[in-house]
Amino acid sequence: MQAYEFINNLIPPLKLTDKTGMALAWMEEIRTNVLPVVDQGKFLGLIRDELIFDLNNPSKLISEVELANSACWVYSDKHIYDVLRVGAEQHSNLVAVLDRDKNFIGVVTMEDSIAAFADSLSIQSQGSVLIMSLNMTDYSLAEIARIIESENTKVLSSFLTSDPLDDSKIKLTLKLDKPELRHIKATLERFGFKILDHYQEESGVSGEEDRIGNLLRFLDI
Repeated sequence: MQAYEFINNLIPPLKLTDKTGMALAWMEEIRTNVLPVVDQGKFLGLIRDELIFDLNNPSKLISEVELANSACWVYSDKHIYDVLRVGAEQHSNLVAVLDRDKNFIGVVTMEDSIAAFADSLSIQSQGSVLIMSLNMTDYSLAEIARIIESENTKVLSSFLTSDPLDDSKIKLTLKLDKPELRHIKATLERFGFKILDHYQEESGVSGEEDRIGNLLRFLDI
């Protein structure tokens, strides 16, 4: 799940000597609105189609344009989660990937990152999602999993987030392998756990939009 594994080789980098008209033609050809700019193997930033349209000068060189998102990159050995984090922080659909000498290797798209992250969390597996609230001091995934397994259900993956309303609490999101949650909810509540929300999936996931939608639900976004 390292960044270099998900580099999209169909997205080429621009050079400073390229013209904005050529950049726009590339964007139209590969159906993207942003491209990376590289000089002598070093990542300089991103250029977007809206900036090129505003310039309205196809002969203008990339070197004459103010680039954006020079910090929109990760090292090649970073986890795909870091790609998602940087992309979100930089408000970018592309994240550059560099080696440890900071040489440009390629880019990863947010779509590919989300798909990879969803796969790692078993998002496309049929089942259900359960969201719990608990004190950090009470958190024990082993104990919670034991209770859930007593109902013949397995925890496929888990995700922790802080509670924005209470620093002492966390939200625990669980992906379970069974769609039926009634008995599991009742058992957890009997042990004193608070259930915030749940999502039951009656059919398998199909298509990229469903996978992304399930990921956002899993992350409780």
